[in-house]
Amino acid sequence: MGVLPPTTPDLISLDLLRSVAELGSFGRAARRHTMTQPAVSARMRLLERRLGVTLFERGPTGTRLSPEGVRIAAAVDRVLVEVDAMNSTAAALRRGTMSRVQVAASLTIAEYLLPSWIRVFTGQSPDLALSLDVVNSATVIARVVAGDADLGFVEGIEEVTDGIDSVVVGHDRLVVVVATTHPWASLREGVAGADIAASDIVTREPGSGTREVLEAALAPWGGVRSSVVLGSTGALLGAARRGGGPVVLSEIAVADDVAGGRLIVVPTRDVDLSRSFRAVWRRDVKLGPTARRLLDVAVASSLDA
Repeated sequence: MGVLPPTTPDLISLDLLRSVAELGSFGRAARRHTMTQPAVSARMRLLERRLGVTLFERGPTGTRLSPEGVRIAAAVDRVLVEVDAMNSTAAALRRGTMSRVQVAASLTIAEYLLPSWIRVFTGQSPDLALSLDVVNSATVIARVVAGDADLGFVEGIEEVTDGIDSVVVGHDRLVVVVATTHPWASLREGVAGADIAASDIVTREPGSGTREVLEAALAPWGGVRSSVVLGSTGALLGAARRGGGPVVLSEIAVADDVAGGRLIVVPTRDVDLSRSFRAVWRRDVKLGPTARRLLDVAVASSLDA
């Protein structure tokens, strides 16, 4: 494709991409934004040229996000959450009233759950000023303990540090995924914990919630064996698609690739890969009203799931 000189994409196009990703078609996105479908298509083609990335796979049965488009759409969701927060902050400053909350969240929660929580929250609380740090679960806990975050969201940590209160805000399961060409892709009976522990798994760094759950699950067989450690979900998904070895990730994170036939979920035996998502905060510091409202939204979302 022809690539225009790099420029920052306009927010209208990013918002359209978010709607296409959420609604599944140009037509439905056009109706949401009171635009024509050709106008939406034209903006998406221009966005592809601006980014130099193919966002969509176009075929006789319709148009869907490409693997690269899925990753860009997830990043766009985070960008627009920050834009919404900025607009709310500006509105609060104009009125002279503003509530502020500092949030730290692990990567899976920040990418797949927190954007929807924040959209609900900002709709309820227009005077919000929210700052978000996306780090691994161990760093989230450290920032909450140090008082650098009012509220944290972590994955897989069942026993939190003394002096920290927590509540479950969701449940998740890790799954083993491989490329369609990997030998494990055709194993109907799946793999046992011993098989996973004996294999060279591509995994997250120590300190991540995903790595912690995997280490605990494979402890009876000696823990995780990994010569390739990557620091993001996107990097792990890319490694799996290229056939770089078995990858263990949240079933939320792999859903699009599995649905698109790019990755295969390998059934597992005799190993527990379930985990919880938790909100955490300091016990000796009263949770402020703004942080409390965000926590309430997260808890309510888990009950509705």
